[in-house]
Amino acid sequence: MKLSYLLKTTVAAIVLSATAAHADVKFGALYPFSGQLALLGEESARGLEIAVDEINAAGGIQGEKVVLVRGDAVDNNQAIGEARRLISLEQVAAIFGTYSSARSIAASQVAELSGIPYFELGAVADEVTGRGLKYLFRTNPYAADMGKMIVDMVADKIAPGIGKKPEELKIGIIYEDSSYGTSVSTHQANYAKERGLNVVVSSGYPAATVDMSSLVLELKQAGVDVVLQTSYQNDSVLFLQQANEAGYKPAAVIGGGGGYSMQPTADAVGHDVIDGVLDVDFTQYLVNTKATPGLDAFVEAYKAKYGSAPRSGHSLNNYVGARALLEAIDKAKGFEPDTIVEAVKAMDIPDGATAAGYGIKFGENNQNERASMMGMQWQGGKLVTVYPDAAATAPIQFAD
Repeated sequence: MKLSYLLKTTVAAIVLSATAAHADVKFGALYPFSGQLALLGEESARGLEIAVDEINAAGGIQGEKVVLVRGDAVDNNQAIGEARRLISLEQVAAIFGTYSSARSIAASQVAELSGIPYFELGAVADEVTGRGLKYLFRTNPYAADMGKMIVDMVADKIAPGIGKKPEELKIGIIYEDSSYGTSVSTHQANYAKERGLNVVVSSGYPAATVDMSSLVLELKQAGVDVVLQTSYQNDSVLFLQQANEAGYKPAAVIGGGGGYSMQPTADAVGHDVIDGVLDVDFTQYLVNTKATPGLDAFVEAYKAKYGSAPRSGHSLNNYVGARALLEAIDKAKGFEPDTIVEAVKAMDIPDGATAAGYGIKFGENNQNERASMMGMQWQGGKLVTVYPDAAATAPIQFAD
């Protein structure tokens, strides 16, 4: 009896030990996987997935395999519901997401009330980190970074490139009217005033609009030289198509990320139409890789996993943020929320040390104070980096 009992308890102990050695730790992956924002939502999630693959291949975090549990943030209400499910039913240690600012704002409030860390890797609206939440951290650059770089490009590159003084330009600011577009456009207007630029049109519109012809006419009649559009994919395509149809050819169009960074947008609009259009967004792929160590390896990992090249820099930026966060959590002892927060707050990655080119150190409101964007231009059907000079692979081209 005693021998039998000892054998049974020994076997049970071995099984428990083996289970503990190969335990899983679950994290939520909350993105819009369906609906209007699904393309960039899925693209963003792919960066997180590659980061998890690499972390698991290296032994996981704290000896445990990382398992991602998806949540579909198709709209704000579902983002809230999915956040609740991930926390209460799936019992995730933290949530990664979310690309859409509105979805992120809604879901992260649920996480905050539950005391669960929420890591934003791609949404840019001010309000994401502006609420002073304890458990919300954002690794990516945000609306102020985008607005400032766009205005700096106009004043320092576009104006001299077309032979005008910055104050002589007529600027038109158009934007989809959610938290994303509103945040960026507000910073554009403020920075434009600081740089002495003349904003003659400022107009918001619903992202789901199906006709922008009246807005194109307004810009044309006001003699706008430079259009700044903050948009998603469908409204980016719509504006560029209808501006072309109306024969409206401003000296420059500068997109604020979103659809302007995507190859499918260029293909839908036509490379002859989008050629010369500028964009400020997360780091993309035709860039001086001396400024973005590890970018080539990420692209190869992406191709191997998904069978194509990355569709946008959203996947790269989600990868960079997720990889760094997971490595930080690996240095902690346990997965209690406050333990994770302490580990993340200690992060100190210098500029130029990641595949996106920027570093990571969390400052006020848990915003990454080292995050930055880059300026690109569509040239020959490809989005090439043109600004700042240290990351550029080509100069800005101007129409004859």
